[in-house]
Amino acid sequence: MSDMFDLTNRVAVVTGASRGIGEAIATAFARRGAKVVVSSRKAEACREVAQRLVDAGGEARAVACHIGDMEALGNLFATVEREYGRLDVLVNNAATNPYYGHVLDTDLAAFQKTVDVNIRGYFFASVLGGRLMRATGGGSIINVASVNAVRPGPLQGIYSITKGAVLNLTKVFAGECGSDGIRVNAILPGLIRTKFAGALLSDADQVAHYLGQTPLRRVGEPQDIAGAAVFLASDASAYVTGEFLVVDGGFLT
Repeated sequence: MSDMFDLTNRVAVVTGASRGIGEAIATAFARRGAKVVVSSRKAEACREVAQRLVDAGGEARAVACHIGDMEALGNLFATVEREYGRLDVLVNNAATNPYYGHVLDTDLAAFQKTVDVNIRGYFFASVLGGRLMRATGGGSIINVASVNAVRPGPLQGIYSITKGAVLNLTKVFAGECGSDGIRVNAILPGLIRTKFAGALLSDADQVAHYLGQTPLRRVGEPQDIAGAAVFLASDASAYVTGEFLVVDGGFLT
């Protein structure tokens, strides 16, 4: 019997892959045989992750990209097309959350940066990646959203709003791209132990509040999200599209 979770020779782009959830997903994909394009803002950090994957026997290359920069985004997918001629999996994971505070004190710069990365970046990465997938018969787009999309996090207003938009973005692309063989799903992580979540993790009251509502009574680890991504990237989820996979230890139950 074939392994439904096998990703051998599939070309996968993972944004925000230099650390945290993105790095864990890239590592899991490489271990399953994928050819992984490690992407994030900082070139050196991408190269370090890609080299670790190669040293472990995987296939990977680094392509720096700030998904809030349209020129950089275009270059990322042009590089994938030139080097591989196809794209099978896209993980939209790179995100930003520059403001942690009361919503009434949100300034325009923080608002614009969050929207440019978390909505515009995901949208046009999906457009450019989707076009490559359409040309070769389909693929899987995985959007990393957040439980904040369903239950807005305290002092995380604009971030929560953009993650809510990611859910509708997922539904739109799933509905319009299914006939091209492109599946589009979202993962909604709960509180995960990453540098990105540093501001929240440093707030003892917020962590206690979260754990008090989480049946598994622990903060998640990046690897907890990687398994969900392998499922959505592989043939194990061949009949799954337009869905939201919550990975939060039971927080939303």
